[in-house]
Amino acid sequence: MEAAFIVLAVLAIVYVIMGVKMVTQGYQYTIERFGKFTAVAPPGLTLIMPFVDRVGRKVNMMEQVLDIPGQEIITKDNAMVAVDGVVFFQVLDAAKAAYEVSDLYRAIMQLSTTNLRTVMGSMDLDETLSKRDEINARLLVVVDSATEAWGVKITRVELKDIRPPADIVNAMTRQMKAEREKRASILESEGARQNSINRAEGEKQSQILEAEGRREAAFRDAEARERAAQAEATATKLVSDAIEGGSAQAINYFIAQKYVEAVALFATSPNAKTILFPVEATQLIGTLGGIGELARDAFKDKPVPAPVAPRRPGPFETPAE
Repeated sequence: MEAAFIVLAVLAIVYVIMGVKMVTQGYQYTIERFGKFTAVAPPGLTLIMPFVDRVGRKVNMMEQVLDIPGQEIITKDNAMVAVDGVVFFQVLDAAKAAYEVSDLYRAIMQLSTTNLRTVMGSMDLDETLSKRDEINARLLVVVDSATEAWGVKITRVELKDIRPPADIVNAMTRQMKAEREKRASILESEGARQNSINRAEGEKQSQILEAEGRREAAFRDAEARERAAQAEATATKLVSDAIEGGSAQAINYFIAQKYVEAVALFATSPNAKTILFPVEATQLIGTLGGIGELARDAFKDKPVPAPVAPRRPGPFETPAE
């Protein structure tokens, strides 16, 4: 009796041990009962019924990386390029990843490869080399939409390398060199053009400033001549008024001044180095006196004001100096 109890106890312990399953972190196990999926075991300890339940698939729930093998693709302009890349994905539904697709890794790789051919085959060579971000985005949308039914989320699709043929690489190098030389020539010509423009602008400004200076100088000269003419006219009017008032000394002064100026012009004449021009003071005085006589004859009909006799100061006045 005791032996049978011990056997039953040992069998119970073995049964319990067989029914305890430990799921590691980052994985989920599918539980099958008589070959049919019943539940998903999360990380930790899980109890199942031995001989009835069993662990079906051990699904990795962490984000994983799948290499896309290198392949040759013909672009839209019939250029052949070698391309390889990587796909980042994560399983979100362990049951779908285990039972909706036969081989998840192979399915994702084949799906990525075929869509990569489709996307790059619709683009020119220059576009494939310059629009990697666009290619990655288009592949991500297509592959993620196709793997949604498998419980998988495609997080990133990246092209690692695009290798054109050697002759195309050489042609692109020559094209790049020619383009750089062209831009250098354009920059040099633009610099020369700007230099010429700046020089012309400087000359223009210089001429404008010079013209402004001449204009200002001419304006100043005209203003000076105008003021001199006004002064001359004023002096002449004063002399005329004095003559009209019967003052012979005014006309004598005026004529003597003009006479002296005329003699000075003879002395400064550039036509001769030496000028002999005898002028006696008595002749000049005689001339002035004759002019004065003419002036008195001209104004003989007009009364000449009599000289006013000086008044003797009074006893309380201060005599004038």
